[in-house]
Amino acid sequence: MSNSASVGVLGTGYWGKNLLRNLDALGALSAFSDTDTGALEMHAGTYPDARAYTSAQELLADRSLTAVAISTPAATHGDLVEAALTAGKDVFVEKPLCLDLDQAHRLDELAQSGGRVLMIGHLLLYHPAFIAVQESVARGDIGRLRYIYSNRASLGKIRREENALWSFAPHDISMMLALTGRLPERVVCNGEAWLSPNVADMSLSHFDFGEHLQGHIFVSWMHPFKDHRLVVVGEDGMIVFNDTLAGDQKVLRYPHRLAWDGVLPMLEKAEAVPVPYRADEPLAEEMRHFLDCCETRARPRTDATEAIGVLSVLDMCQRAMTSGTPLERAAE
Repeated sequence: MSNSASVGVLGTGYWGKNLLRNLDALGALSAFSDTDTGALEMHAGTYPDARAYTSAQELLADRSLTAVAISTPAATHGDLVEAALTAGKDVFVEKPLCLDLDQAHRLDELAQSGGRVLMIGHLLLYHPAFIAVQESVARGDIGRLRYIYSNRASLGKIRREENALWSFAPHDISMMLALTGRLPERVVCNGEAWLSPNVADMSLSHFDFGEHLQGHIFVSWMHPFKDHRLVVVGEDGMIVFNDTLAGDQKVLRYPHRLAWDGVLPMLEKAEAVPVPYRADEPLAEEMRHFLDCCETRARPRTDATEAIGVLSVLDMCQRAMTSGTPLERAAE
């Protein structure tokens, strides 16, 4: 892929190293920064043509960089995005955009007023398997949507600075909003902190989208096995996206139907049908989209508007979990 973007990566740790690898493969990696000098030395050996900086401020002062990709702790996202936009850079930032709704709106306005690209890393919306689910639902393969649930659970990685809701659920919320096309009208959320005070290790959120459409999301980092599964139930069938499986078992459509024998419901079960999808790496697809938006000045698929929707649902869930009471979304 040819592109004119010159990208610097802020944060080269757990996920940042994957950004380095993909941006380098796409010919766009020009610099990176990290406060960990050991990490800097390691990556400098792998990417000798990219400049290494010991601070975000140094990288953002590099005028040859046209864009930055941010992969740092979530609490730092908002301020780093603001600094990068102010420095005149296009910005990719891993989810969440920030932790505050008011700040998210300000960042969107700042990007728009400066003519900058602002893209948020809701990775699963670029996953070919999820795209196949979304296209199947849009075609009407399973009829009108009735229920969606998503599990994102594993044993670790345990955080102390953000809870499981904020760490895991943005992925699932972004998929759910993409499928429903709207925000929930009512949210119930429960969670529990066992390891660190006030840092929930698990949460269960229930959503009422109106018009008889319901959903729930379960997230936990204290689960005996990895379970990354999205189940979409419609009037004429069901689709399961199980990201722990591979090949033709990753996305399955179950064309079960409910028929009636007089006044008695009769369930017509059917064999699962694999849903085809491309085998491309989701992060590579996401980075290609970012670079294309930098080139064409198009608004990204996961722009600030989409991120604000996800953030608003996270905010509702957190407030419902903290208060222990359901929350209704304010009428717009």
